[in-house]
Amino acid sequence: MTTSRHFRIEADEAAALIEARMPTCATERVPLERSQGRVLRERLVAERDQPPFDRVTMDGIAIHSDALANNQRQFKLRGIQGAGAAAMPLGDAGHCVEIMTGAILPPDADTIVPVERIRYDDGIVTLEAGYTPDPGQFIHRTGSDHAAGQPLLQPGCVIGAPEMAVLTLTGHADVEVARWPDIAVISTGDELVDAGESLEPFQIRSSNDRAIVAALEKRGCRSSRRAHLLDDPIQLRESIGRMHDDHDVLILSGGVSMGKYDYVPQIMDELGVELVFHKILQRPGLPMWFGVSAAGKPVFALPGNPVSTLVCMIRYVLPAIQGAMGAREPVHALPLAEPVHFTPDLTCFMPVRLTHTETGAVLALPKPTNTSGDFISLTGSDGFVELPRGQDDFPAGYAANFFAW
Repeated sequence: MTTSRHFRIEADEAAALIEARMPTCATERVPLERSQGRVLRERLVAERDQPPFDRVTMDGIAIHSDALANNQRQFKLRGIQGAGAAAMPLGDAGHCVEIMTGAILPPDADTIVPVERIRYDDGIVTLEAGYTPDPGQFIHRTGSDHAAGQPLLQPGCVIGAPEMAVLTLTGHADVEVARWPDIAVISTGDELVDAGESLEPFQIRSSNDRAIVAALEKRGCRSSRRAHLLDDPIQLRESIGRMHDDHDVLILSGGVSMGKYDYVPQIMDELGVELVFHKILQRPGLPMWFGVSAAGKPVFALPGNPVSTLVCMIRYVLPAIQGAMGAREPVHALPLAEPVHFTPDLTCFMPVRLTHTETGAVLALPKPTNTSGDFISLTGSDGFVELPRGQDDFPAGYAANFFAW
């Protein structure tokens, strides 16, 4: 098979090439309590009508409107009915049932009078003077939300709080979702030292691996493992090969540029990982590398500068993995709060903080970093916008695609 290798490509082209080579994630059934944040993989329909009965929506009394037509203002109290109890008949239009929100409507009632509009006196209920109920009021009719068998959720939706509530209406105690792939997060570099370990003057803290894992966990992934590898070709080859065998996806940071110690592209070639592209016409993150192993496993090698790493993670890696699980996060465009001038002939990923106009419109306020290593400046930002290549000046109000951290 002929291998197509792409170098210095456009951002959209890179995203499309990644999507085309991503394998479909496996499926598993999990209990509802473990499905929060997961991607649904089955079509779910309503177990029964919703609501399943004529549901009372106000505390008060249930009556029949025939009594109102006859100008009746007092009713004999038949009894009290709460939610979860069987329906209590009125018996005749001269009686009422004291009823609670969520209860089933008595079979011979058709109107609810709120408790604020009535007076109780020794088993007799009297309507407030001057108050005339509307027949049929405060009743949530059977099947008015949806009918039994009606589709409720489709594959690809991410299960949040509203979806969790809807899931209960299917009657299932478990649900079919996409399984998160097992992910190895690998930082490379002799200069890196983990938090809590002693630090030499010529070393720096390893931050990229933790930022990558945090981005994964924010989306619901609990199946990633961090590793740090030195700039040693033998160790890199052995360790990356072993982690490839034990994981579904590899995400590396560092070692992909043009320096003498940037061994990652060479190691990938030796391990038989097919290069799909190397370098994207963007800033930050130009040296990004992507390939697929002979086993069909995707390998993302991100630039080592922290801002570059996180931008590439959010722009390319996370959408690719979520797409492989069947989810598609919509991309929203936001207007710039201030103009941006960017002269390099590259796509610009500009960190921004979300702000609002007096009328409530959301704007993206540019929050540039000093360099692609200045990850401290990212604190207080909400994400970044993508400003396309081929344009130097982007005025305030320019609508740019926004990617949240």
